[in-house]
Parts: sequence; structure tokens; C-alpha cells
Amino acid sequence: MGLSSFWGLKMSDKKWIQSAVKHPGALHKQLGVPKGETIPSGKLQKAAHSENPTLAKRANLAMTLKKLHHRHGGEV
Repeated sequence: MGLSSFWGLKMSDKKWIQSAVKHPGALHKQLGVPKGETIPSGKLQKAAHSENPTLAKRANLAMTLKKLHHRHGGEV
């Protein structure tokens, strides 16, 4: 049993992470950061510990995606 069958993913689902972001720009709007600007890490950390579960999930996902390797010279 491979990891793809364990997670319920098909081999054709190569861009699975794109479906993780349901509402692009929602975190920026909630935090009051203009679209196109970087969310400060302090604000992101504070949001991750929020009592609002939706805000906390969005912040945690943002921190996770920030760690991913970007193809064209982004942070690792």
C-alpha cells in the first residue's frame, strides 16, 4: 500500500495542494493586510493562536505553505 492510496489520492492528483486554499486572500482580509503585501510573521504567529478556529487554521496553513520549496528561488 503506497502513500497515495493511504491518503486517498490518485496519481493523477499532482496538484493536490492547490485545493487546500479555498478562499484566496481571506487571511489578508481578516488580518487587515493589503493584498500583495507580505503578512508579518508576528501577526501570523498571533493569528495561529487565535480563538477563532477558522483564522487559526488559515494562519497555520499559511505557515506550512511558507516552508515549501518554491520553484523560482523562493525561501526554503
